[in-house]
Amino acid sequence: MALVEYLDRGALSNPDGACLTAANAKTLTYRDVQRLSYRIGNKLIGLGFRKGDLGSVIALNDAFAFACVFGLARAGMAWLPAHPRNSREDHRYLFEFLECKVILFSSDFAELVKALRPQLPGVKAWVCLDRALDDIPSIEAWLEGTADTDPDLPRRAEDLAIVLPTGGTTGRPKGVMWKSRVVDNMVATQMICMCYDQAERPVNMAAAPLTHAAGMITFATLSRGGEIVVLPKPDIAAMLDVVERYRVTELFLPPTVIYRMLEFPGVEGRDYRSLRYFVYAAAPMSVEKLKRAIKVFGPCMTQTYGQSEAPMLVAFFSPRQHAPQGELAPDSRLAACGFPTPLVEVRILDDDNRELPRGTPGELCVRGDLVMDGYFKQPDKTTATIIDGWLHTGDVAIQDTDGWLRIVDRKKDMIITGGLNVYPQEIEQVIWTHPAVEDCSVIGVPDDDWGERVTAVVELIPGGEASAEEIQALCKQNLGSLKMPKTVYFRKLPRSPNGKVLKRALRDEYWKEVGRQV
Repeated sequence: MALVEYLDRGALSNPDGACLTAANAKTLTYRDVQRLSYRIGNKLIGLGFRKGDLGSVIALNDAFAFACVFGLARAGMAWLPAHPRNSREDHRYLFEFLECKVILFSSDFAELVKALRPQLPGVKAWVCLDRALDDIPSIEAWLEGTADTDPDLPRRAEDLAIVLPTGGTTGRPKGVMWKSRVVDNMVATQMICMCYDQAERPVNMAAAPLTHAAGMITFATLSRGGEIVVLPKPDIAAMLDVVERYRVTELFLPPTVIYRMLEFPGVEGRDYRSLRYFVYAAAPMSVEKLKRAIKVFGPCMTQTYGQSEAPMLVAFFSPRQHAPQGELAPDSRLAACGFPTPLVEVRILDDDNRELPRGTPGELCVRGDLVMDGYFKQPDKTTATIIDGWLHTGDVAIQDTDGWLRIVDRKKDMIITGGLNVYPQEIEQVIWTHPAVEDCSVIGVPDDDWGERVTAVVELIPGGEASAEEIQALCKQNLGSLKMPKTVYFRKLPRSPNGKVLKRALRDEYWKEVGRQV
């Protein structure tokens, strides 16, 4: 199935139902979105754009802007989801390197577009979504006279559907190529794991960027004729209002936003009974904060594990598994990322690609149709990542005797101190238990005595207080002196536009202080 087929499936069962709703604003029905996609598709085909060409939409979360993505797909083009908060240079690099041909944009980004146009001769069409800008037409004028009938291009499972930029946490972003079969596998796995009845109409709240996980989980919503309520950003008060007003059944947020929700005044007094799946993913979550989230939001917390190269659903951790028989699962289970999903194979391998016994940490590797086709224009990086059909995720994991997976850390984040391997995530879980801690990141910094010095960078909740000695004593008590941070800094953590903590940026900063380079 191509992206437009999820939309068409929803339109088949619910043509006049709400498809994309801007919170407190206009609703687009399935028929509206379908007709818009026909018109955009026909216009692009008429201009000579070909199947597999890339197109992008630059906008904050917006119902109309997201609808335009299906117009690109209707023309057989692949979607390049560019995060609107990227820097100007990141935008330029992505659009040039990934050979983007069409850019639709909101006038909020007029200055960005003005700067980018002279640098991007390969972009052949610029269209503003809400008004004309100098010589750039509005989409209304651009589509004038265009037919609203389905161009009905032939589609194949091997057609390129999405080229997703990686987070760029370890350098320049790469373009992860998803063919239609990858999206199919992701959506099928989501529908298997979430166990919706075919007749149910889910309501999905999209507050995190639609260019990433929040957008990808909407395809399954569309295929069931459900409603997607779009917020321009994850504003806590607005999200809580939308959950109650629209009776939201599913949403995705990264842990950092959930932490802020839990500290929001009055969060415990809201009505969350409609929520079935509150998905958290994209970064590790504090077990202590997870337990509080289950208490506040009810039996709906859901974890998925995946990465850009194998999207969203390598492992799944259902609400019922978080609290079997109504009792919280033990901390050891809550620290897991889930059980392998039905349509992938998973192995834990050592550095020589040998499978390790259960309970032994090694690299998590994945095989199946959920795995990307490769990196755009980077065959060397593709062959270094997919070996003998197995995607090497770069995540160190343990699979226990029951088959459950727990991510220990990224291979590149492991600290070697005093000749022993230390995994930062284990230390972070302990620091997160301190009531004044909002978030934290543990890194290794070069040290003449230890090799690497365990270093904690801690972000406190607003008004929170803690000392380095408190953090060190907490870690020493729970983990022993070897894993205790030798240095503790208090500051705001650097994050990517997706909300991930940029450990590379921290390492760059603190390594420079000791005269070393990462």
